Amino acid sequence: MSRENESPRRKGRILYDSYLVLLIVLFISSNNWAQIQVTQKPPETRKDNIKEIIHEVEIVDPYQWLENQESSETRAWIDAQNEYTQLIIGNLKGREVLEKRLTELMRVDVINIPQAVNGRYFFTKRLADQDLFVIYMREGLEGKDEVLIDPHEMSPDKTVSVNIQDISKDGKILVYGVRQGGEDEVTIRLFDVDQRKDLPDQLAKARYFGISLKPDNSGFYYTRHGDEGGRVYYHTMSTDPTNDLEIFGEGYGPEKIIFASLSEDGHHLLFHVFHGSSADKSEIYYQNVIEQGSIVTVVNDIDARFFGAVAGDQILVQTNWNAPNKRILAINLKDLPQIPSEWREIIPMGEGVIEGFAPLGGKIFVYYLENVMSIAKIFETDGKHVRDISFPALGSLGGASGHWESIELFYSYSSFHIPSTIYRYDIEKGTQKVWAKINVPIKSENIEVKQVWYESKDGTKIPMFLVHQKEIKLDGTHPTLLTGYGGFNISLTPGFSSTASAWVEYGGVYARPNLRGGGEFGEEWHKAGMLDKKQNVFDDFIAAAEWLIENGYTKPEKLSITGGSNGGLLVGAALTQRPELFKAVACFYPLLDIIRYHKFLVAKFWVPEYGSSEDPEQFKYLYAYSPYHNVKPGMKYPATMFITGDSDTRVAPLHARKMNALLQNATGSTNPVLLLYDTKSGHSGGMPLSKQIEDITNWMSFVMWQLGMINLDRN
Repeated sequence: MSRENESPRRKGRILYDSYLVLLIVLFISSNNWAQIQVTQKPPETRKDNIKEIIHEVEIVDPYQWLENQESSETRAWIDAQNEYTQLIIGNLKGREVLEKRLTELMRVDVINIPQAVNGRYFFTKRLADQDLFVIYMREGLEGKDEVLIDPHEMSPDKTVSVNIQDISKDGKILVYGVRQGGEDEVTIRLFDVDQRKDLPDQLAKARYFGISLKPDNSGFYYTRHGDEGGRVYYHTMSTDPTNDLEIFGEGYGPEKIIFASLSEDGHHLLFHVFHGSSADKSEIYYQNVIEQGSIVTVVNDIDARFFGAVAGDQILVQTNWNAPNKRILAINLKDLPQIPSEWREIIPMGEGVIEGFAPLGGKIFVYYLENVMSIAKIFETDGKHVRDISFPALGSLGGASGHWESIELFYSYSSFHIPSTIYRYDIEKGTQKVWAKINVPIKSENIEVKQVWYESKDGTKIPMFLVHQKEIKLDGTHPTLLTGYGGFNISLTPGFSSTASAWVEYGGVYARPNLRGGGEFGEEWHKAGMLDKKQNVFDDFIAAAEWLIENGYTKPEKLSITGGSNGGLLVGAALTQRPELFKAVACFYPLLDIIRYHKFLVAKFWVPEYGSSEDPEQFKYLYAYSPYHNVKPGMKYPATMFITGDSDTRVAPLHARKMNALLQNATGSTNPVLLLYDTKSGHSGGMPLSKQIEDITNWMSFVMWQLGMINLDRN
């Protein structure tokens, strides 16, 4: 066969084989990996230079062809990039030591918060010698843990995982999701707990937002998000799901997030419509299921966030309407529809930000953030304060579960250096005790956690958590890992991290600022980092790096940054705006082409947060910071590793592919630019523990190598 007739994939394979042979020869003759790094180039990437005029601006996109994930040329390119990456990092000195320590920290028995239903406790647990979480049930608090669903036999490579979706009121039916790799989509299955077998009812793989079983187990409500948008359906047990009744969602497009929730008594159904992922506007609708009443509007015409839950004969609604730190309102069910002036405020806005609430045990459990640390309070349904819940240390809630008709509350609590502990709290008595504790082999007493404040570019005070060994000397020599997020009203609180623990043990500083765009200080903080204010987030992050250098913690050649998803956009903007400030970058599942992002997968969810290049005014600021469009030829960029995979069905992996190709071609430094691409990795986790350890070892060893921690023996 002539070369002209060969497929693009085979051509790429032949070219890369020759390239690989050259590197192997060089490796045999020298063990100096740093020398290979500075003298060898990555595989070449074809340029297309597609041109497009957007709002009178010419946009040149040399690697748009890499958006086609299934083309043979793209697949050959991915293979070549992966082999180049593994050749560079696969045999780094000390890598095995790091992997061993991460294994010690992560291969421990892990148990998650239980859901208590009718005297049965359902939860997921992963034993130290297992790769995946298994669904268990315990009969009574002191009962034996019984395996219900074990996913280990569902796939040879342990990439199929399971999670709990819902449990019937009598505890006899378990609804669980089956996930392939890191995909957002799951298959829904029902399990007869007493008979220990799957029921015939099953929903095909799709993106689901919530499952609610009826108390009599006659059927369930669910939301499926498809190309047309979200739709709520009702499924009658033992019938064909293709005939399920659509009951809500018509007229809403794919940019809206819709879900439904049924009250515990099965009488009341609430529908929520979120205008984008951060729900800067949301709608609530109500239906009386018992009376088969019409769907009634609770709120749909106020530009604010509303989230409701049924508690007895009223709907409790958490909102930021006229309350940037949020408050809780009560709306009587029997008086619907009501005008807003008839709503009752039962828990007013305070200095702390209400993170969430739940109607539990006939009362209201509310958890707050005060200076990015968790506090929790119990209220009566009329808003009268009952008591506070005390926590053992500076840290954060990791989740909570309970029911309106039960006095049991389960919650977890942890900090950067304190592994998660799950508590059982008696709502009536106000007492608590440990239900489960995760034992991780770390010396927490040797680690210091503190919060500092620094000024951003515009003078705004930003808090940052620092984690490091006690009594470190501030001489600018410490390898530092700076990470952040800053978006979608998401708060980054001080929870346990194996990555942070390992980093600190090696003498490093772990730094995590709470950037604008998050929810740590309410809606004003969020709005200060979205749309045309997004540059504030990048300025906050860059200012954190400058503060760490000015205060003697580190210096540019010892400073690395990491971030994923919206945090991947963050570090992408930081490396293109201030490349001289960082030595190494690890960028996970990122958004990087902000001009075209809204065209792929579920990215329309994020237009209210970022804006869209289709809008002339929004295009201006998006183009100004879009990392992919701000790479400058010849600029000396830091060492960078992009991490993504085919199973990311939320943030299209094309962002990392295109940016990797562009940065490899443009950089004027000898620092490596690498792509770590897994065909089964994605946004939603689900990967086996062994794969998680391997991936963390890959990027951590890369960063440590670049920061001069080539000898990874721990201090």
